Amino acid sequence: MNPRKKVRLGDLLVESQVITSDQLNQALTDQKRTGQKLGRVLIDDGYLTEDQMLDALSRQLKIPFVDLLHYKFNPEVVKLIPEIQARRFRSVALTSDDNGILVGMADPTNIFAYDELSKILKQPIRMAVVRESDLLRTIDTVYRKTEQISGFAEQLNEELTEGDIDLGAMLADADVADAPVVKLLASLFEDAIQIKASDIHIEPDEKVLRIRQRVDGVLQEHTMDEVRIAPALVLRVKLMAGLDISEKRLPQDGRFSVRIKDHNIDVRLSTMPVQYGESVVMRLLDQTGGTLDLSRIGMPKTMLDRFEQLIQRPHGMILVTGPTGSGKTTTLYAALQKLNVAEKKIITVEDPVEYKLPRINQVQINSDIGLSFAKVLRSALRQDPDIVLIGEMRDEETAEIALRAAMTGHLVLSTLHTNDAVSTVNRLMDIGIKNYLLASALHAILAQRLVRRVCESCAQPAELNDQQKAWLNSFVNEDNFNVTFKHGIGCAHCNYTGYQGRIGVYELLEFDRDLSNALAYGDTGVFLEKARQSRHFRPLNMVALQYAVEGITTMDEVIRISADIDSVVDEEIDNASEEVSV
Repeated sequence: MNPRKKVRLGDLLVESQVITSDQLNQALTDQKRTGQKLGRVLIDDGYLTEDQMLDALSRQLKIPFVDLLHYKFNPEVVKLIPEIQARRFRSVALTSDDNGILVGMADPTNIFAYDELSKILKQPIRMAVVRESDLLRTIDTVYRKTEQISGFAEQLNEELTEGDIDLGAMLADADVADAPVVKLLASLFEDAIQIKASDIHIEPDEKVLRIRQRVDGVLQEHTMDEVRIAPALVLRVKLMAGLDISEKRLPQDGRFSVRIKDHNIDVRLSTMPVQYGESVVMRLLDQTGGTLDLSRIGMPKTMLDRFEQLIQRPHGMILVTGPTGSGKTTTLYAALQKLNVAEKKIITVEDPVEYKLPRINQVQINSDIGLSFAKVLRSALRQDPDIVLIGEMRDEETAEIALRAAMTGHLVLSTLHTNDAVSTVNRLMDIGIKNYLLASALHAILAQRLVRRVCESCAQPAELNDQQKAWLNSFVNEDNFNVTFKHGIGCAHCNYTGYQGRIGVYELLEFDRDLSNALAYGDTGVFLEKARQSRHFRPLNMVALQYAVEGITTMDEVIRISADIDSVVDEEIDNASEEVSV
């Protein structure tokens, strides 16, 4: 193919007999109305799939199709095309050799993009066609900001070394958007958004400054020698959060919002004095996409149907349990999205309010002025609510008010820090709640964890080690368990971790008459036995094992979440292991 010869996508697809002339004409009409690219209109109208279009382009233009999901990138080659041009021309440099550079493009018929890339690369270009969705994902992954962050850190360190700068005045001045500290922070946030980090940690040490980002629940570290810039960074984020910049001896909490690459990010800031300065942790909450739909949080279909029926009940209490960072708040917000209709009044009592929801009355706890969970909850019940969400039941008073509200015509949703659904009842009784209250008000307990997904781009069959085999044999007979497990070997898409994204693991315990009666009589032994023998009950570790069997996660992740769950009785193992599909 001569790249400079103009090729019309529509004519090419008609010539390939992938679409008809009538379909092309209709798509061109729709394109004028929507302003979208023709390829996207054809796919949205259902005339062809993206893979059919790419296959036709590959055959007609005689260029290869490259699956970016399984491509091993060379960072040095990728950076031959600057990120701005890569995004603008929907392109990525794949390989470089004596014959020139192989460039993957979402639209290889774009002559203007070809000409501009030729000027940038100053080498012969060979083209390949790639999926646009995979391309955009690749750009977000491979164009990390680590070098830019280091560069701004060095620049800031040089400015501070001069010794004649009024640092407080410089950083407090809103007009110094080009100051290195501001550029450094902007790069930190951009990098965090690209890799979908949930937290940014700024930690000064004796000789280095550590920047750590939590991705899929695990911290990734970047160290800098410019330890002297730490006070400047802390000062700037304190100013952004409206904190006292003169107070360095006490912890402080605050929040602010930033807009990065079309993302509205709500940042919760926590500072704490440490040996070599102040440690800062920023929790990033992306408000752009809103809250998750309940059907998209990863709950199995049968369990999701039961959970949706439970939250539609007019009264009673439903608890979501798990450790910090297990996704409890996400699940509850997704439930509220389902329940948020004009006919129902919903009040939430939270510490802090994480996502702003329309039509819902959200109250922020403030212990400094005596605005506790219990006090707000009492007032909330006088506001005629249909549904009440309590961020966390931390004490007997709050739990008792909530349970009595659940008995008097309100649907109450809340969270608790317990290991699994079955042990939640013991936890509530330990803080002083009477068993008859629990039996009358509690309708269901949903326990959950998050496990990391195996990266699709580098997934490979995995042999179990001795520890994994021993764990598996304690639940099922490995000799009769003919399964090929998977793990990720690490690639550019997953930052060489072998994992990308997370999925929820859920355990739902519904209270029927037998369970409630056992609880009302205070016979915890009978209650535990009946709970584990419930018809739909499957323990967390067996649900996670099913994900490993399906290749969604690894055995390491299954064992990790099982380590903090109480050991299960033999009957539970026998019952649950029968439900693992091989």
